[in-house]
Amino acid sequence: MLAEQRRSQILSILGEKGAVTVNELYRRLQVSRETIRRDITKLASEQKLRKTHGGALAMTQDEPAFADRMETNIEGKRAIGVKAASLVPDGASLIINAGTTTLCLAEALIERQKLVVYTNDLQIVGRLAGRNDNRVILLGGEIQVADNATFGRDTTDCLSNYYADFCFVGASALNGELILSDFFREQAELHAQMIAHARLSVLLVDHTKFDKRAPVQVDNLDRVTHIVTDGKMGKALAEALAALDAEIITAKVVAER
Repeated sequence: MLAEQRRSQILSILGEKGAVTVNELYRRLQVSRETIRRDITKLASEQKLRKTHGGALAMTQDEPAFADRMETNIEGKRAIGVKAASLVPDGASLIINAGTTTLCLAEALIERQKLVVYTNDLQIVGRLAGRNDNRVILLGGEIQVADNATFGRDTTDCLSNYYADFCFVGASALNGELILSDFFREQAELHAQMIAHARLSVLLVDHTKFDKRAPVQVDNLDRVTHIVTDGKMGKALAEALAALDAEIITAKVVAER
């Protein structure tokens, strides 16, 4: 196989999957790992992919900007937030990750009393702190300005001190192979730990995240107890989710006029 044909195949595989490892390309293309690494380096220099440790990402695999995400399916996200909030009684303790759907959840929780909230989202802190006798703990770490949130090893270390009644984690991508995934390793590690640190773990996922895959897998999907969605999932994904020991809750979306 000529080098240009091989590199074209690498880009085609990335276009389908979004991310690929050197070992997977080695199995599929049947050339040496050294050759594949050289191909990835060449394609990265041409800005046709993003080189990572042990593989590559498609150039389109950056997470959309927060403002763009906030405008995407906002009615569905608000409906999910209201439905998820209905699970929470006054006085509950909650772990909430940073994101647009969880921000909608926080807005739906504004009338709750005496919540204890652990979050890495500065906007959620602003919504819930200083109201109704709530206690709000910001998980420390490096501030990512684009997301108004903290991430990194300090954030996961801080979370290790706390357990809660509920965890609410927004999904970046969920597919029929039952792979929950995020765009960055720091996000994935934090979200997996959040799921493990609550009595009830609730995944918030609107239909725009279905049948997609981001570069980094999030562990502990099997520990999720509830999935709150706005519906519109395909048959294959619905059948796959039925295999999980989780209650699927569908929020009713009311379109804005």
